[in-house]
Amino acid sequence: MLDEIKKQTAACLLELLDAARVDGGDILVIGCSTSEIAGKSIGAFSKAPEDDAAFSREAAEAVFAAVYPILRDRGIYLAAQCCEHLNRALVLSKEAAERYGLPLVSAVPVREAGGSWAAWAYQHMHEPVVVEDLGSRKAAAGLDIGETCIGMHLRPVAVMVRPTHLWIGEARITMARTRPKLIGGERAKYV
Repeated sequence: MLDEIKKQTAACLLELLDAARVDGGDILVIGCSTSEIAGKSIGAFSKAPEDDAAFSREAAEAVFAAVYPILRDRGIYLAAQCCEHLNRALVLSKEAAERYGLPLVSAVPVREAGGSWAAWAYQHMHEPVVVEDLGSRKAAAGLDIGETCIGMHLRPVAVMVRPTHLWIGEARITMARTRPKLIGGERAKYV
C-alpha cells in the first residue's frame, strides 16, 4: 500500500505542477492527514498508541519521498503544513524563510502536535524551520491530502485544479494553483 501512496502522490504533484506552472523559487504548500490516508477521521492517529501510529509515520514517509525530490530538483520550496494544534504553521527550509524574510517560531512538530506529515518533513528536510505563515509571499500552488484546509497559505486568487486521481489512499485530494488578480473590467487586456 505504501508504494501505491507514493505513486499516487507523485502523480498528483506532477499534475499540479503542470497545471500551475510553478517556477523555481516559488513555494508549494502541502497539507496531509495520514489518518485520512488510512481511512480514519482527520487527527485519529495523533493520540493513537505507538504501535497503531506506525502506519502514520510510514504514510508521511511515502508522501515526503514522493514530493521532496521533485520539488527540490525544480527549485520549488516545500511548505509542509502542520495540523491545527500548531495553528497550521509551516515547516520549510531555512533558505526559504530567510529569502522571504519569514519570522521563525519556537515549535517542533511531533505526531501529537503538528501531525506525522509535518513531523516527518521537519526531521528529513534540509535545514528545516517552522514559520507561523508565509506572510505576504503566500504559496503559488497547493496539494491538500485529506481536507486539511491549506487555503490560508495560498495567494489571493486560487483556482482549483481537478485531479485525475481523486484519492491518495483513502484521503480525498484537493489541488489549487494561483493566478494574478484580473482587474480593470471589460476594457482591460490580460496576459
